[in-house]
Amino acid sequence: MAGRDAEATLRALLRRRDLRLSLALPEADLPAGALDAPVRWVHSSDLADPTPFLADDLVLLTTGTQWVPVGADTARTDPAEEGAAYTRYVERLSTRGVRGLGFGTEVVRAGIPPLLVDACRDAGMPLFEVPYRTPFIAVARANAEAIAAQAFARRSWALVAQRALSLAALRPDGVGATVAELSRQLGAWTGLFDGAGQLVHRHPGDLDPSTGAALSHEVDDLLRRGAQAAATVGVARAGHGSARDFTVQTLGPTGRLRGALAIATTDLDHVARGVVTAAVATISLALAQQDPVERARRALHRALARALLAGDTFLPTQVLGETGGALPADPVVVARCEVPIAARSAEAWLQSHATAVFVGEIDDGLLLVLGAEDSAVLDEFAERFDVAVGVSAPAQSAHIPRAADQARLALRHPRGRSRTAGALHFADAMAGGILSAIAGVDATAAAQAVLAPLHAHDTAHGTSLVTTLHAWLDHDCANDVTAQTLGVHRHTVRARLQQAEQLLGVDLASFPARAELWTAFALSEQP
Repeated sequence: MAGRDAEATLRALLRRRDLRLSLALPEADLPAGALDAPVRWVHSSDLADPTPFLADDLVLLTTGTQWVPVGADTARTDPAEEGAAYTRYVERLSTRGVRGLGFGTEVVRAGIPPLLVDACRDAGMPLFEVPYRTPFIAVARANAEAIAAQAFARRSWALVAQRALSLAALRPDGVGATVAELSRQLGAWTGLFDGAGQLVHRHPGDLDPSTGAALSHEVDDLLRRGAQAAATVGVARAGHGSARDFTVQTLGPTGRLRGALAIATTDLDHVARGVVTAAVATISLALAQQDPVERARRALHRALARALLAGDTFLPTQVLGETGGALPADPVVVARCEVPIAARSAEAWLQSHATAVFVGEIDDGLLLVLGAEDSAVLDEFAERFDVAVGVSAPAQSAHIPRAADQARLALRHPRGRSRTAGALHFADAMAGGILSAIAGVDATAAAQAVLAPLHAHDTAHGTSLVTTLHAWLDHDCANDVTAQTLGVHRHTVRARLQQAEQLLGVDLASFPARAELWTAFALSEQP
């Protein structure tokens, strides 16, 4: 990432010729990257255990006074005991997170004690010599200067990056140019997803298929929640044992998310996060500025949807042709969904999965027109957006009104409204016949109301008028067969039917009356 050239590290201190520091251990004996870890501060202490007073990621300087017993003969010190003391000291520093140890020579010791060198080698702790002519304060000041230079470089980079993002936003494809510029400034892959979870801009190129699919799934989960969010997402890579991390930031206010920005890194300091925040604001503003155009487009499509429902295909064909669109080629299927989902999100998703599609808002939801070869896409559409969808049989564009009626019938079918099996197609809705297709809460209630007088009489008087009338209709209105079925005399059947006529106020000798009652029984039995 740009702006990190002046990092404060132990290697940077060792390279300062004015300090005359020298590494006491070969770099090959140290863990990889030990000299390049950031150093937040340089501190000096001759305490035997300075760790309670230390912070993480610092370099400690010492003169070794803590290892010179007061009033003792150093020549008689037990080497094993002295070596153990050095080992315990270095282990404490390593556990505390100290990045390196500097030993000031010629103060109390002529050179670095070999046992200390061995202890640092065993612990993987960088050890360097600070010569007598180099004051400890000079080492601390050099590190502080490096930190200040790094901070200045990062701030300068942030200003340059934000200016570059502002200029990119002024280009004809401002959103795409901003995504590409952010990727260049961060040195990381960057992608922009629209509100439907589709990747619409990326730089420098596509991710490998497995990573791209996994990232799209994670972004889709964030967008479905509908709330502003910033998250770190780990995406498993096919053929790799580790995951690839992404930083994902949603765009737009809660409840009206316009998309999400994904960056293939989590190594963002507060300065880089500020640049990302500026990019998110720029992209969000650009997307928000498209709202008036989008509202106008949706209003136009509402008018075109009404024209299609009225049987006018000429006007929609002409208007869509002038605006760069087109109706799908014949044969088409018409779909309706009543749940008020975001039309733009639905259209964006359908356009990426179907050959051609028209989406228009109508009073009770959305009207969708697709090519018949894409009708299977509607099953995935219903599941993805969690909506009930009714789909017509294939038809010519001239018959869109009739197809729309079929779609509405399928949508109002009990199974179509259950949302448990994706979209319901008209052919499936008709599989159980006309009565199955029109069955619903309203039809069942009407049927029950027709038969209610008979049920009430049976309950009050212990009669069997409902059973008798139902059996009579099922046996083609034949008194003798009905009597045999019920195990009663035919005169009993005749008497019950006369009583039912009086209660219902109908003439059972007429076909319309018989048909209505048979339909009432059939609808009452619908699940």
